[in-house]
Amino acid sequence: MKTAKLVTGILSIILFVFVTFQSCAAGLGNALADNGEVGGSAGVMVAICLLSAGIVSIATRNKEKNGGNIACIILYMIGALLGISLAGSYSDLKIWGGYAGICGIMHLISAMKRKDAGNSKQ
Repeated sequence: MKTAKLVTGILSIILFVFVTFQSCAAGLGNALADNGEVGGSAGVMVAICLLSAGIVSIATRNKEKNGGNIACIILYMIGALLGISLAGSYSDLKIWGGYAGICGIMHLISAMKRKDAGNSKQ
């Protein structure tokens, strides 16, 4: 899972830039249309979650403990919940929220495997 954590971490950091610019454009569109949607602001929050989780994923990919996995699970799932629930007319945000959810599930599987490996060593 070390390589998968590295790849998802790098991909999350790259997507941070893309999602941030896209969210700013969506937020500007929401402000100009005065439609009351918060998709642009939610997109920036999803981007921050992606960046934070990507950094943690890369930094803790070789660690024996599950602290990094737990932090990534929390960050990715917060991003997934925000992205999917607050997208509004900014439909791409559901895609980024789905990506965050998939990454969170991957880290959950990694944490469970690491826990099982720890129990079998004893």
